Parts: sequence; C-alpha cells; structure tokens
Amino acid sequence: MKYYIIAGEASGDLHGSNLIKELKKLDAAASVRCWGGDKMEQAGGELVKHYRDLAFMGFTEVLMNLRTIFRNLKFCKEDILRYQPDAIILIDYPGFNLRIAKWAKQQGLRIIFYISPQVWAWKENRVKMMKQYIGKMLVILPFEKDYFKNKWNWEVEYVGHPLVEVIERFKVESLKLKVAEPTSTNIIALLPGSRKQEITKKLPVMLGVSAHFPGYKFVVAQAPSIEDEFYKTFTDPYPNVSTEKNKTYDLLLQAKAAMVTSGTATLETALFGVPEVVCYKGSPISYQIAKMVIKVKYISLVNLIMDKLVVKELIQDELTVENLKNELNELLTNKERLAVLQKDYADLKKLLSEGGDASAKAAHSIISFLTGGA
Repeated sequence: MKYYIIAGEASGDLHGSNLIKELKKLDAAASVRCWGGDKMEQAGGELVKHYRDLAFMGFTEVLMNLRTIFRNLKFCKEDILRYQPDAIILIDYPGFNLRIAKWAKQQGLRIIFYISPQVWAWKENRVKMMKQYIGKMLVILPFEKDYFKNKWNWEVEYVGHPLVEVIERFKVESLKLKVAEPTSTNIIALLPGSRKQEITKKLPVMLGVSAHFPGYKFVVAQAPSIEDEFYKTFTDPYPNVSTEKNKTYDLLLQAKAAMVTSGTATLETALFGVPEVVCYKGSPISYQIAKMVIKVKYISLVNLIMDKLVVKELIQDELTVENLKNELNELLTNKERLAVLQKDYADLKKLLSEGGDASAKAAHSIISFLTGGA
C-alpha cells in the first residue's frame, strides 16, 4: 500500500520513523512518502519536506510566515493528489494537519491521525471537526480514550506511548556500549526548553541554584537549533555548570536529579527514573492568557497522566532560586519521598506500556483499518 505521512516537528519525525519501520514489517510492498525529517527518511520514507522548513512557533511568527504556510499547504495537497496514497497518516502538528484532514476527506481519501492534538487542554472546539474528517484516531495518553468517548462520543484507540520503547531501547544500547551507568555521578540535569524566549525566562533561575550545591556538576541540555554562544551568556559566571548538545538522553541516564521545563521533557525525565522538579515561567501577559484558555489541573504530563501531583511544579512567581533550592535538596536527600516517587514512576511506565510496543500496535491498527479489520 501507499502511505503519505505528515509530521512537522522533531518528535513527530522520531515517532514517524518508528511507525514506518513497523508498517514495512507488516506490509512488504509499503511505499511511504513523507513530510518529516532525517529519521523518517532513514527509516525508508521518501522525504518531501523537512520539518525545519515547517516549524513556526508563536502567534507573531505564524503571522509573519503566513505566505509560506499557505504555500506549503497548497504544495502538500498537489503532492498528495499526484501520489494517490491509500491512506494519509497525520502525526500531531494540528495547525497544518487538521487543514489537510478536512481537505483530504473531501477528496475521498482515508485519514488516520496518530498522536492527538491536546484538545483536552485547549481548542476543544476542534473536536467536532476532527470527528467528522478523521477515519481513525490513535492516541498515546491513557486518559484521552475516556475523554473522547465520554465527552464527545467518539471511539478512539489507545496504543500506548511511543517514548517508552524509544527510551528503553536507548538504555539497552547505552549499557551495551557501556556509555554510562545510571546515576553514577553527581550530575544535575537542566532542561530549560528549546526556544530562546523560554530559555531566557527560566535558565537564569535554574542556574542560580548551582551555587548552593558545590559538590554537584550542573549540565544544561542545549537545544540543537540554538548556537553555543547564546548559552554562554548565561553559564559563564558559574564554575560548576557546563553544557551538552544532542546528548539529552545520555545526560538523563547519568543525572541524580533534574530541573525540567514543562512539556514532553517532563515525561522523558520520569521514564529515565530521574527525580525532577518542573519549571515554568512566561511573560506576565502570556501567563494570564494561558490561565484563561488552558483547562488542565497540572502543566506536567507526568501529573496529568497520573492525575495527581507526582512531581513538584514551580509556576511563574513560584519559580525562584529559593524554592528550587529547597525542592532539589528534597529530591537529593529525602529517601522516603524518593521511594514514593519511584513507585509512581513505575506505575506511570506501566500505564504507558499497555498493549506493548506503541509503534507496532499503531501499525497493526492502521493496516487493520485499511484492510477492513477495524
């Protein structure tokens, strides 16, 4: 069969590459044309557009690049019609992919959405349109299945979270290569985000904590798209601080604790078993707007999935050097609390691993859907 897969971000490229591998195992004649990145291309997809040319973040940046976005949409539609796929598989990236879903449905094409937009947090009004145009929805967060069923009467399929298999594979390969033993050194990981604006807000507070822990080495995980000089302006005054680029998983494999910005990184840190404190700070105006439009109890995926406060969240005015210092000290010294945390982490992993390998389960579901099995 012919598959047209669209991912618009680095995470989508990762999960898309694993999906391509599994589809090719089940369908020997599989032909894949894709929007994504190097990983999807290496997995056997014919790359049409790289996500580097697609990622526009924030209201202002989107407005400034509207021409490019509409040009990409036009080209994508033309390319799909030329390719005539048996199915279109859309991976997250909702601003672009939901427009393609609506158009593709009108062309009589079959649409599978893998990794749902986070409509339970904001833009719930999207669900009516999604339900109308998407033939099969595969979700990766356990509560999403009940959310869509109970609130929208929409049967979706939970396949587990693909990060579980990615991280387990990394751990196994690292131990084979003897790259590092988990928690073997006094390293504190700092994951301040991937965009300059958020790093500027949070990293100075994170770094301010380092002076209170002279026996530890603080290592900042650099975003691959940001130049080294940008980080040096923040890290140079601190003797026990260094940076690492493209080595976030190696860093988490060794860290004894971590300070992590909200987002997928909070989940990755938990799956590595690293005690963490979640950090969020935005401009006062952005924060007030976010409070009005985002409808969730927590900002960390770990807490959202477990539906309780597993990891501490220091948000906005609470994100201070003093609060971070106290929380980090707890994570490093309070054995009773650490035992509870590791039990919660184990429960989280079990919840995200239901049904086995998420990529394999998603591929089976897609093939079954396309051949009339579901």
